[in-house]
Amino acid sequence: MSINPYLPFVQNIKECVENARQLSVSGKREVNESESKVLLFAPHPDDECIFGLLPLRLQLEAKRQIINIPVTFGSNRERQAERSAELDDACAYLGWGCHHQRDDLNSLEINDVVATLKAFCPDIIFFPHDDDWNSRHISTHHLILEALKRIDGFSCLTVETEFWGTMKDPNLMVEASSMHVAELAAATSLHVGEINRNPYHVLLPAWMQDNVRRGGELVSGQGGAAPNFAFATLYRLRKWENGAFSDVLKNGTSLGLNEDIDAIL
Repeated sequence: MSINPYLPFVQNIKECVENARQLSVSGKREVNESESKVLLFAPHPDDECIFGLLPLRLQLEAKRQIINIPVTFGSNRERQAERSAELDDACAYLGWGCHHQRDDLNSLEINDVVATLKAFCPDIIFFPHDDDWNSRHISTHHLILEALKRIDGFSCLTVETEFWGTMKDPNLMVEASSMHVAELAAATSLHVGEINRNPYHVLLPAWMQDNVRRGGELVSGQGGAAPNFAFATLYRLRKWENGAFSDVLKNGTSLGLNEDIDAIL
């Protein structure tokens, strides 16, 4: 019986994942100082890295200032101070600001979010979609939505993210280079306590590969040909104005590495 030619391919993936678990990184990048602010409302420390491809590209290609707003530091009170420090390390590595709205490490409340939005006047905000399975992700979606409703005349682009529960109707697939994925995996690895119990940082490339499979039809249309991307992240891009969401993309859009990010955002 002949050897399955795909066996070495699968074995190499397994070996690379196992070896990557032993890697470590350090360092930091300078924060872009810009009038154009992008706020990331991350339900937990590490979510900012997982959905962080589009923010990373906005930082590198459009010179936007990325600011992470931690909504919670997890439910384990004994780990919250450590998770806060790990979050600072991850954001520093990427060159993102990290605004701690509450010194007591308690979860953000609506008034905290309202104050943050008014203080930064962001052009773009990121937060989970309304069916992202995890209860904290879902509650974060509704927290941000209620805060938006409380600010008269406020408008910005909104980018909904996914991780635990996939979106049924994403409208934007963003391509990642190998370097983008490596940077996000490295930043995720700085959430040391979390990856010690579940080394999900080394599975980030596989997740982003599967996003290409899903996005080929969810974004491009059923039966459509998937773009020739190796890695991608899926999002829902809309605009908040006049107290409601409005569409900004007529059709699903794929943003390749060589395309102008400002033309879409």
